[in-house]
Amino acid sequence: MRARPGDWIAEACGSVLSMRESVQDPQWPLVATCSRGLEEVLRAELVSLGHPEATCGRGMVSFRGGLEAVYAANVSLRTAMRVLRQLAEGPASSGEELYEMASAIPWEEAFTRGRTFAVESAGRSTGLRSTAYASLVVKDAIADRLRARWGMRPDVERRNPDLVVHVHLAADGAGLALDSTGEPLSHRGYRPMGGPAPLAESLAAGVLLLAGYDGSQPLLDPMAGTGTIAIEAALIATRTPPGARRRFACERWAEHAPTLLRAVREKRLGARRPAAAPIVAGDRDARAVTAIERNAVAAGIPGLVTVVVKDARELGLPGPGTLIVSNPPYGERVGDPRELRAFYREFGDALKRRAAGATAWLLVGNPDLVKAVGLRPARRIVLFNGPIECRLLRYDLYEGSRSHTFADETRG
Repeated sequence: MRARPGDWIAEACGSVLSMRESVQDPQWPLVATCSRGLEEVLRAELVSLGHPEATCGRGMVSFRGGLEAVYAANVSLRTAMRVLRQLAEGPASSGEELYEMASAIPWEEAFTRGRTFAVESAGRSTGLRSTAYASLVVKDAIADRLRARWGMRPDVERRNPDLVVHVHLAADGAGLALDSTGEPLSHRGYRPMGGPAPLAESLAAGVLLLAGYDGSQPLLDPMAGTGTIAIEAALIATRTPPGARRRFACERWAEHAPTLLRAVREKRLGARRPAAAPIVAGDRDARAVTAIERNAVAAGIPGLVTVVVKDARELGLPGPGTLIVSNPPYGERVGDPRELRAFYREFGDALKRRAAGATAWLLVGNPDLVKAVGLRPARRIVLFNGPIECRLLRYDLYEGSRSHTFADETRG
């Protein structure tokens, strides 16, 4: 059953989960967050990890498990942003109620002396004036409880805390959770942060999985930019866990088990396999091509992505049954919409002339530009690239595609 937005704040409000009891009963309530539109894909990933109970909400999927499940989710999930361990949920129509809920949590079981912490809040509440105020209330509750038990207050660190507590506000309720991830899972570490219009690694992986990519068919991104789609395709094709090479916030938890985490990493890495079909990334900018090659090495997949300097309109397929997946410019952060309209039209013509037998998936953030492609999408999926509402469009390409145009659809 699909959860409603905010359902991770229980209807039976007021529960506080004992951390010590949770360790003995390794079925913590957990939440994996994701970009809106990827919930079902993330749920499928969790089911494949052994969580058939996983339930979708808005921008999140809830599931249950212990420390091994936390490790496996962080190491393995491709479309998640964070994995959170829920600690308490209940009514919070005022600062006093939120303080009481937070101060009842046995923080001394999760914190150790000398560890720093920070509190982050999101959502909206009818009784709390701002997320900043909610964070302050919870911070004070944690500090007061630990001072009463330790005789000293823990240090708050904004930039790089050891522990991060998340507060989720919804109507007159709140949920508190401990972040197990740290740096978001979308930050794989294989490319420099920033760039003119970067596509989050987790969203790129989600687009590929929605497109049905499993590594068995040739893959082409003709507008590769920094190569995120192609590199994520290589990770999927080789079954390389995206989090195998990084550290997590849960490694600073009091109950962290290094031997168990190492075993989880080794198990996931042991499932790797060779790529079965070519993966090609093209871009007309030679600097982008250099960046793709550098990022592929940083991702641990050197030589798996073939990189070419080529204009997308000079489309060439790497093999029969090619899957074309790309994130063309939207005109929001990169490109002039007027110039892009002509580019989209010419790229659509290239698909008609040069890509018979292929399937193309384009992540497009400008509906006016979609019309310029001149082909009828067989499927439309709403996704969010940051704040930009996009459409992931599937085009089935075959001989005679030219006659099946967007104009035909509007006339029909």
